[in-house]
Amino acid sequence: MKPLRLICIHYFLFMIFPSIAQDLPAYVLYTGNGKKTSFEKLEEATEGKELILFGEFHDNPISHWLQLELTKELFEENGAKLQLGFEMFEQDQQSLLSDYLTGKLTDKQFQDTMRLWPNYETDYAPLIAFAKNNHLYCVASNVQRKYASLLFKKGRTALDTLSAEVKAQMAPIDFKVDTSLSQYREVFSMGGHMGTNMGMNMVESQAFKDATMAQFILANPGRQDGTVHVHFNGAFHSDFHQGILWYVQQKNPQIKVLTISTVTQEDVRKLDKEHLGRADFIICVPESMTRTH
Repeated sequence: MKPLRLICIHYFLFMIFPSIAQDLPAYVLYTGNGKKTSFEKLEEATEGKELILFGEFHDNPISHWLQLELTKELFEENGAKLQLGFEMFEQDQQSLLSDYLTGKLTDKQFQDTMRLWPNYETDYAPLIAFAKNNHLYCVASNVQRKYASLLFKKGRTALDTLSAEVKAQMAPIDFKVDTSLSQYREVFSMGGHMGTNMGMNMVESQAFKDATMAQFILANPGRQDGTVHVHFNGAFHSDFHQGILWYVQQKNPQIKVLTISTVTQEDVRKLDKEHLGRADFIICVPESMTRTH
């Protein structure tokens, strides 16, 4: 038992310096208009949605933890109608991913044959394990990186010579690009120093990924009536309801969608103005948060 004098000192410090007793928040969840909210409210908002775009920072542990927790909750509500999609897996890997989920490949075979991101074990393996244990279909939604790179370096016409088999693993090469979208204007500004042509190629390379992910969110063998698709992607691909969502809505303007984004701030007690409207729900994480890689 603590001496009475020590207890009194602790009580005094608590009353005079209450911040000493306060925990540092690992994250604060906001609505798109900057109002603080809760994970429970986020769960409730997913009800009736057909597509949930979960924008992450690839190296942010809070994003990945909340992805897994939300997936668990959605499975409780939707069961086998839940489907997961991943920017982190490319379309030519779909059969390998499906074989692993159905037990046709061992863990070693899967890891030896897939092009896994360096943070796979910590950040995506738990989601894949959950899907495998609960027999959920998963979509490898992204275009192969080498073809997005080819478009960036040589322009869209360089894709003309690809085989029909390869073209089936990507958006049609005549995909449209809305250069008025703020996200693409930002991409152009990043590449503009290389010249107008290269700046536009950078925009088209980004849009190529977005269009491909949208295509395989909507059209894949596991999709059925009533499917709830949760897609995990870098936040930039769906922020401000653009990118992937723009392409999804070109094909299905009535689709019921919820978007989630991740941001970091030095002070998470109030959402910075630049993040307002970034998504329906915004995970605000301290800039000092540990990174996974």
